[in-house]
Amino acid sequence: MALLLGLLMALHAQIPNRIGNLGSLVESVLPWFGAFVPVLLAGALWRRSASAVVALLLPVVVWLNLFGGQLGDRSHSGGDLTVISQNVDADNSDPAGTARDLAASGADLLALEEITPQALDTYEKALATTYPYHAVQGTVGLWSRLPLSGTQPVYDGMNYGPLAATRPADATLASDRAMRTTVATQQGPLTVYVAHLGSVRVNPRAGFSTAQRNRGVQALAEAVAAEKNERVMLLGDLNGTLDDRAFADLTAQMRSAQDVAGDGFGFSWPAAFPVARIDQILVRGVRPESAWVLPATGSDHRPVAASVSW
Repeated sequence: MALLLGLLMALHAQIPNRIGNLGSLVESVLPWFGAFVPVLLAGALWRRSASAVVALLLPVVVWLNLFGGQLGDRSHSGGDLTVISQNVDADNSDPAGTARDLAASGADLLALEEITPQALDTYEKALATTYPYHAVQGTVGLWSRLPLSGTQPVYDGMNYGPLAATRPADATLASDRAMRTTVATQQGPLTVYVAHLGSVRVNPRAGFSTAQRNRGVQALAEAVAAEKNERVMLLGDLNGTLDDRAFADLTAQMRSAQDVAGDGFGFSWPAAFPVARIDQILVRGVRPESAWVLPATGSDHRPVAASVSW
């Protein structure tokens, strides 16, 4: 069992997705396979099996190779810009309290996802003093201390280009789930995407259902690839961990602020007991100095934050 566990983690990329997206499902929870090591160690000690203890070296070494770099604090002091992203939850019973908590963070940019029409006015009023500029497209928005311009929705780029001028009838990345805008900083323009990709589901018949989310990932990857601005940031609830192979086209172009400058794994969901980082801050052309997870608000996601420098 120890050898099989080690091989499973080492060869996760070889697990096929043809049957119920099994490979993506395994990769979504890959760090947690390390939890089986102490269970197997207890069994080995109970059996007094030296060979079983030695066999456990394989999964331990593989896990440390994959995730050992996330155990320490990789943050640095300083930073020119602080950003926060949170899925504020459509069922949030206290949007005003969530807005106050986020405004008190001191962030320069604040990205919100899953904004309902009923709560939008609450967020606009609560954040108006701290953030004089904001742009909203459907259920996603960006509040900023700095001027914004060129805001537009992001459509499916697979057939119509990464940023379509008008919404095609069968666009697969809905205009109310992703937006692009430009932030005017003293160092020049910064392109910011805010996105809330489609939800994923696990059920006995379909397995790990990710089709809608994956189309959104592809659309964002094409949009980022077409960007002429060197400085790009993607904030949002991507409904997946970056270990999932579905995000390869995005991670080939952008770095995760948490992976580069975080402290620990940065799990953000569910808020009560986070077990996965599905809320992401990805950057290109700027340097992450620190990244962290904020305390829970009234949402079922915790806010994620990062400080970046030019």
